[in-house]
Amino acid sequence: MNDFSLIVSAGIVVEVMATQGSVPREAGTWMAVTADTVHGTIGGGQLEFQAIAHARSLLAGAGVPSEQQRCALGPSLGQCCGGVMHLRYSRFEPGDLPALRQRLAVPHPPVALFGGGHVGRALVQVLGGLPFEVRWIDSRDEIFPVQLPPGVHCEHSDPVQAAVADLAPASQVLIMSFSHAEDLDIVAACLRRRRERADLPFIGLIGSATKWATFRHRLADRGFSHGELAQVTCPIGLPGIAGKEPEVIAVAVAAQLLQQRRGAAAP
Repeated sequence: MNDFSLIVSAGIVVEVMATQGSVPREAGTWMAVTADTVHGTIGGGQLEFQAIAHARSLLAGAGVPSEQQRCALGPSLGQCCGGVMHLRYSRFEPGDLPALRQRLAVPHPPVALFGGGHVGRALVQVLGGLPFEVRWIDSRDEIFPVQLPPGVHCEHSDPVQAAVADLAPASQVLIMSFSHAEDLDIVAACLRRRRERADLPFIGLIGSATKWATFRHRLADRGFSHGELAQVTCPIGLPGIAGKEPEVIAVAVAAQLLQQRRGAAAP
């Protein structure tokens, strides 16, 4: 993630304004280039190397206006992507950073993570470096670490399922509390919200097929239909990634969220 707090001098913002064909990054991507630092990336390789050099040449001049550049990712750049990126170069001063931060901010998809155990802790470390806004919820207020990755916000909720009511619309929900009873109540609250508002696109529950079979019976007794229960994913994690270590599970779950995000964005 780009961190404006690390920028202390004037620089050039390089923005990807538009793309055609196969390219390393999408429109809206940007990096900030100062005389001796680079924050963010527009895709790496020779394209980025030349863009950094060009930004610094503009920075060395006086009164740089916004400038646009068409970059074909072909033989001239030593790349064979075959696409085209349109870049815009804009100068900024340290005093411009608050407005620049606001202009370039891209809202990230919301994730609600219930549970501060070993897997939850591993997962927030992975998600902290990915394009998600994470709301981390537990009924135990003392469970959260002091140091948190960017984009992770902690919340104490007792009862824990009460937090479901005001989750951000379109939240992807992950349920992995310390208690199966809590897990069951959270799943039920999520299903009720889906019934009322249909705005939770993914409900994922950690556990085995046996755990989910037990939950299915108990949730059916609470009045949830077969179709509603089919909206819960359990076990969670991208298939094919084996291992029960918290870090392995975290990677598999993060990959699954990214896959869900890509599917939601597809036409």
